[in-house]
Amino acid sequence: MEKNEQRHNQLSLGGLLVAMGVVYGDIGTSPLYVMKAIIAGNGGLASVSTDFILGAVSLIFWTLTLLTTIKYVVIALNADNHGEGGIFSLYTLVRKGSKYLIIPAMVGGSALLADGVLTPAVTVTTAVEGLRDIPSFYQRFGNNQNTIIIITLLILLILFSIQRFGTEKVGKAFGPIMLIWFTFLAVAGLLNFSQDLSVIRALNPVYAFKILFSAENHLGIFILGNVFLATTGAEALYSDMGHVGKQNIRFSWPYIKICLTLNYLGQAAWILRVKDDVNYLKVEQLNPFFNMLPDSWMLAGVIFTTVAAIIASQALLSGSFTLVSEAIKLKLLPRLHILYPGSSIGQMYIPVVNFILWIVCSMIVITFRTSSNMEAAYGLAITVTMLMTTLLLHEYLIQKGYSKIFAHVLTLFFAVVESVFFLTSIVKFFHGGFVAVLMALIILFIMVIWQKGNEIKEKAAVNVDIREYLDQIDALHDDDSLPLTQTNIVFLVPSIENNLIGRQFIYSILDKSPKKAKVYWFVNVEVTDTPYTQEFEVDTLGTDYIVMVKFYLGFRVPQEVNIYIRQIIHDLMKEGRIPKQPQRYSITPNRQVGDFQFVIIQESLSQTTVLSKLDKQVMQIKLFIKRHTLSLDHWFGLEYSEVQYETIPLYIGEVRKTHLVEREHV
Repeated sequence: MEKNEQRHNQLSLGGLLVAMGVVYGDIGTSPLYVMKAIIAGNGGLASVSTDFILGAVSLIFWTLTLLTTIKYVVIALNADNHGEGGIFSLYTLVRKGSKYLIIPAMVGGSALLADGVLTPAVTVTTAVEGLRDIPSFYQRFGNNQNTIIIITLLILLILFSIQRFGTEKVGKAFGPIMLIWFTFLAVAGLLNFSQDLSVIRALNPVYAFKILFSAENHLGIFILGNVFLATTGAEALYSDMGHVGKQNIRFSWPYIKICLTLNYLGQAAWILRVKDDVNYLKVEQLNPFFNMLPDSWMLAGVIFTTVAAIIASQALLSGSFTLVSEAIKLKLLPRLHILYPGSSIGQMYIPVVNFILWIVCSMIVITFRTSSNMEAAYGLAITVTMLMTTLLLHEYLIQKGYSKIFAHVLTLFFAVVESVFFLTSIVKFFHGGFVAVLMALIILFIMVIWQKGNEIKEKAAVNVDIREYLDQIDALHDDDSLPLTQTNIVFLVPSIENNLIGRQFIYSILDKSPKKAKVYWFVNVEVTDTPYTQEFEVDTLGTDYIVMVKFYLGFRVPQEVNIYIRQIIHDLMKEGRIPKQPQRYSITPNRQVGDFQFVIIQESLSQTTVLSKLDKQVMQIKLFIKRHTLSLDHWFGLEYSEVQYETIPLYIGEVRKTHLVEREHV
């Protein structure tokens, strides 16, 4: 068991606090808008009845119980990949079961990334709209939504701007703040719930079933589309397991569940108390969460809510960076520039992802304008992610040796429940959900192109046994008639299996201006299913001038090849496997390691290759995207090293034959 895994599995007071700050941000802000969306969807406060409100809260409570508590806290947290969670970590656990498991992983991952874009927009806008319940603010600005939009955009700008500095120090304060937030939710709910304890009846599942088919429910079964908003943070709970550990999540969740339940019961009690009050019937975009607060709490409540919304958004951003990073290292997305501003590898920052999220979030706020419009679009794509996680969990249970009947029944149960939520959320597509769906399709398109392109290339790869060329490389290595190209030449190769490497690398050494060096390095990086692995294998093929290195790096470990090679060359010199390389001229006294040149071979699709139209389009799109994303030297930490790029034609499929005929001279 790795140290990180041991640390993640430890139960501690600090871990419980961090769990509250990192894991529950999304689900912890859902009381801001769930009951508001349910009432608005039913026609407003004047259209609700006692049974309707009790039924709505019952649906919320049992949705949290079935999906969040049972599926994720009890079951999914067991499917941890050395302490890491989330749909990509789950995929790495089960991918050997079938090559088709990549499909639910890609679909679920793209949907999770896309729908998550709405989280900062919804939560921050809802929190800022609470300012209207402060008399002085309302007297000054009234219902002017432009003011709300400007404030929201400024908060989002600040939120996305600070990502580059890392959130490690700020993150330490998130836990205590969110503990106070959940306690605030419970106390605010209890103040109103204590005035009408009869709403405890809502915990009876009978009310949930009745309301689905009641005439008092104007949306019918489609009310579930709004109810689902209460559990949208469940998938994030599983994804963020690696930050805090499953034990801390399991022990903190009961308190979170109690606080959420008390708040929903409090909102229900308040609604039943004022549903016939003329003063409240006139309020536009009524939000029970804010209106049930005592007047003296209002200002503090709005400020506190805004802070909680920012923390929830911060958790979403950190989760998005982690998700993209894992997808890149699993070769499902092109390489992007990743920074680690904090001391923890979990504190990563991906500039291009941050910029895209900021632009899209801001556009959503400007376009949708009100939180009500955003709520109407929110939650559609996340139902897809939950369904895909259920499919992968089925394979996990089978591989873990559980009874197939048990695995089938459990999977079928959750698949049916989530399918119902998905079908009832489809209506959101026409109310703005198409934004998340479109983003998910774009991300999925890139993943499919990348995956398919890798398959096409791997099938057509021409590998050669390097041992067949040892005589030529040995002669080149000792050829005094040629100048020394570099002391150490390093080739980054896509694979090393049984001394087989790509033919293009031998071609680069021998044919494309012969390269004389003291040591030729062939380096391959394999991303492991475990998150923090840092291992390597080395083979010199019985020589002192060829080093074949295979790195095994966890999918959350930076691939700083330059630094790792420096360690290996010192180890090899100590063991006498390669000679020392004393440098006559150097600012470092007694320097025994020579200079390095990293050779990176760029690929260009050859015009003479014969491919199907589809495969050719896939490869052209992939190479186009590759040219506009992070270069290999930055990805492998070589931006300060000497790097030489060489372009070679990429021959895939059959080579097109020519049929020239020599013209006879007259």
